[in-house]
Amino acid sequence: MSEIHSLAGPYVLHALDESERETFIQHLRGCETCAAEVAELNETVARLADDAWSVPPPALRDNVLAAVRRTRQIPPARPVRVRREPTRWWRHPAALTTAACLLVAALVGGATWTVQEQRLRDERATAQAAQQELARTQAVLTAQDATVRTSDVAGGGKVTVVASPSQDAAVILLATHSPGAQKAYQFWLMEGTTPHSAGVLAAGQGTATHLVSGVNAADAMGLTVEPAGGSASPTLPIIAEIPMK
Repeated sequence: MSEIHSLAGPYVLHALDESERETFIQHLRGCETCAAEVAELNETVARLADDAWSVPPPALRDNVLAAVRRTRQIPPARPVRVRREPTRWWRHPAALTTAACLLVAALVGGATWTVQEQRLRDERATAQAAQQELARTQAVLTAQDATVRTSDVAGGGKVTVVASPSQDAAVILLATHSPGAQKAYQFWLMEGTTPHSAGVLAAGQGTATHLVSGVNAADAMGLTVEPAGGSASPTLPIIAEIPMK
């Protein structure tokens, strides 16, 4: 019955039907609030009624109810559902971290594989070169036209040269003392007075079997002590010399 308090206005404007009017009149006898509101409304209506209807036109109530029936009621508001955007995996920090780790692992793995593959290729190339040099050395040593020449090394030791014109190569066998940690023995092929480097041993190395190609044009083979890594021209004195002709 709480809505009965809202009938004060229609009661003052005579917009209630007979049943509603009787009910509201009974309510007014016990409701001081509605009684005071009806009194105020009556006073206001009296002031407004100077040049207007003292009572509403007879068709007012019917017109109002008809307008209410024609007016589409607004449905109760429904809660708005917020659509959540699907989370993209690449927007998730953990997913990004995992992807970065996988990428780094793939790169490291690929780099490691590349380094290992290159090392294997280098080892195969070194082994192949060693086999070719060994076969070439055996060919010189067993050649029918091979000649053997020997010379003493100044300071001790010997150097032997086995040369084969048919192979256009020679095998040098050196057996002497170490030249020192920062020194190296270097071989020279002499064409007249022009020296051509025929190879440098490792620093401190005093014994070696060394294959030299292109010996047919050489007049002699010389041996010097050079700084580690060798020199562009012989550092005198020549400590061993063997004629090649």
